Amino acid sequence: MARYIRYARGFCALLLAALLANAARVQVVQSREYDGNPANRRATIARYQQPRGNILVDGRPVTGSVDTGEQLRYERTYPDGPLYAPVTGFASQKYGTTFLEHTEDGVLSGTDPLLRPLPLWSDVSRARGRGGDVVTTLNRRAQEAAYRGLAGRKGAVAAVEPATGRILALVTSPSYDPSELSGNSEAVVSAWARLNHDPEKPMLNRAVRQTYPPGSTFKVVTAAAALDAGVVTDLDERTDSPDPYRLPGTTTRLTNEGDGCADASVRDAFEWSCNTVFAKLGVDVGVRDMVATAQAFGFNDTEVRIPFSVAPSTFDTRVDRAQLALSSIGQYNTRATPLQMAMVAAAVADGGVLRPPYLVERTTRHGGAPLSGSGARPGRQVMRPATAARLAELMAGVVEEGTGTNAAIPGVLVGGKTGTAQHGVGNTGVPYAWFVSWARSEDAPEPQVAVAVVVEDAAADRGEISGGGTAAPIAKEVMRAVLGR
Repeated sequence: MARYIRYARGFCALLLAALLANAARVQVVQSREYDGNPANRRATIARYQQPRGNILVDGRPVTGSVDTGEQLRYERTYPDGPLYAPVTGFASQKYGTTFLEHTEDGVLSGTDPLLRPLPLWSDVSRARGRGGDVVTTLNRRAQEAAYRGLAGRKGAVAAVEPATGRILALVTSPSYDPSELSGNSEAVVSAWARLNHDPEKPMLNRAVRQTYPPGSTFKVVTAAAALDAGVVTDLDERTDSPDPYRLPGTTTRLTNEGDGCADASVRDAFEWSCNTVFAKLGVDVGVRDMVATAQAFGFNDTEVRIPFSVAPSTFDTRVDRAQLALSSIGQYNTRATPLQMAMVAAAVADGGVLRPPYLVERTTRHGGAPLSGSGARPGRQVMRPATAARLAELMAGVVEEGTGTNAAIPGVLVGGKTGTAQHGVGNTGVPYAWFVSWARSEDAPEPQVAVAVVVEDAAADRGEISGGGTAAPIAKEVMRAVLGR
């Protein structure tokens, strides 16, 4: 009998060893396979068992979480959803994350290693830390002023602080409420379909993901190239610029909207936006120097992150002289995001130094303890300081007595450039209205804000849309908000 007991004991020990070996195989060798299996909902359930951290503007959260009492317990909320959608993006239980909700997901969801004081224990227990917060660089008043200014019209606004690259406003219109996509119900599926099929594209972030022909606002870049290359040495000297100007190698004649552009000085041509003068300037500068200057300002850069990606603005590097003429006035294949054109204005305002734009000031633990520092990066000199000073003078003239007087603010030095960009087959589309600008209070040592506005309103009358009439007043209100005027 004792022998049978020993056999049974040995057999049980063997079964126990096999059980332990199999458990080890499942938990160690095959753990990743089971974790990644779509049928395993444990990770998803754990993800929504606690509130996400918040995204902050001026110290106040623009996101939140609501306890639904369901298996996926917490859903994301957005108290001012349409206002901040181009910045926050959405955090959806069904469709994932976008923009800051995506790039900062580790901090917000509590999975970032920096939030785990005992990483080894956290790996064993698989416990999630409390989500941290993301502090943005946005100025609430500027964001609201931009959103009000667009008033539902199709377009975008970007504003930056020239001396640092901090993004102060990032607005797109029309917008949407990210809260509609937070859960996983049929209503969320319906909202997703509706938003994606809306011809107005409310989920398109026009400030950083849409490029437009910049039109005459690109003349800031062309003027910088001409000054740096020595093609222009005196802003008030008359140029050899016929009106109309025949594009080199073609029979096509380029004209201007107004009179008085024939042989106009660079100062007058800049203030009154003479296409003929700047098209010829671009040809005189040449492809190599025009490309070099455009790329110094950030065109053709595919690596811009703020921290989410920005669509590259483009300046064609393979053009003939006629195409170069059109490219130099912001037409042909020249395209830019509103953020890119705000960077151009900021570089002029900051003495020719371009500071990479960034949107996240810092991340913190729940409660405010610092987690990571600023997203600021070193700037680079994109034109000579003397060139930047002369461009600032030209831009100030546009607002004082040129096409940008609608952007003037009493007691503030404002520089700007209007643009009315043609597009469509045979330029039959409603022109895009552009305005780029910077502003400095009388008592400030340097400009405090640079802004770019684009309005693309298909309902507007073609004769009524212009950078000075449509976009400049919006830029003015954004600048006033930043300056506290």
